[in-house]
Amino acid sequence: MISTPTKLPPHAVSRLRSARLLRSTRPFLARGGPHGERCSGCRLILSHCLCALRPIVATRAGVCLLMAEHETLKPSNTGWLIADVVPDTMAFGWARTEVDPALLAVLADPQWQPYVVFPGEFVAPERVVSTLLPPSPEATAKAVAKRPLFILLDATWPEARKIFKKSPYLLPFPVLSLTPEQLSRYRLRRSRCDEHLCTSEVAALCLHLAGDSHAAHTLAAYLEVFCEHYLRAKQQQPVNWDDALHAQLHALARGSQLVTKDLAQISEEGLVGAQCLAG
Repeated sequence: MISTPTKLPPHAVSRLRSARLLRSTRPFLARGGPHGERCSGCRLILSHCLCALRPIVATRAGVCLLMAEHETLKPSNTGWLIADVVPDTMAFGWARTEVDPALLAVLADPQWQPYVVFPGEFVAPERVVSTLLPPSPEATAKAVAKRPLFILLDATWPEARKIFKKSPYLLPFPVLSLTPEQLSRYRLRRSRCDEHLCTSEVAALCLHLAGDSHAAHTLAAYLEVFCEHYLRAKQQQPVNWDDALHAQLHALARGSQLVTKDLAQISEEGLVGAQCLAG
């Protein structure tokens, strides 16, 4: 079985990648990845396309990706997978000397309670939280609590530290420090520390913390299948569509509460920023 790409509008990371490619003066050559024509929907070679397996899960939480310069161009980037699964995913390119006004608008949007996801040991203790903040008395009285917005620094670890230190507009927000109970299962890039998670794994932990457990499990399963397709393409091996990883993803997708909004509307309203922890 070869999956057939489905017609979905490009999400925030896809649009950011397209904008980045327009600025490029020479083609980006991914190191060590599979060779051949790639699907624009999932970045895998056509024989290993993942698009037909893409699960879209409604969530209360949103994700805001601050992406380092070359992350959108890397076929192994997992921020793309987050945008595949979570409709309210926003993506912005990071620059030291300027900030996208659309990003500032998202951070100021009263529907969101932003959290910067970053290790607490590098942050002033008074900013660090390990759980979501309780709703304010005003929000409780109106029965309208703010939705959590997880700001993920999608970059290598040295780049993520730089982004955190050089982005003063993130200072007003609490820093969510996660303590993962398991080592990373991401197989496409090596990290010096086993406890470093890829961006998609971090997002899954955040979703679980926000009560979006089904989306968290679905994203984790989707990452496993993506890694399997990527590595099989790299090793010139066919995809085993009937293995346990695919079965798990299919089961989660069947149990998903799929988004009922018109996807074209989502792309305009929820996935802001086309011009706009390793992963």
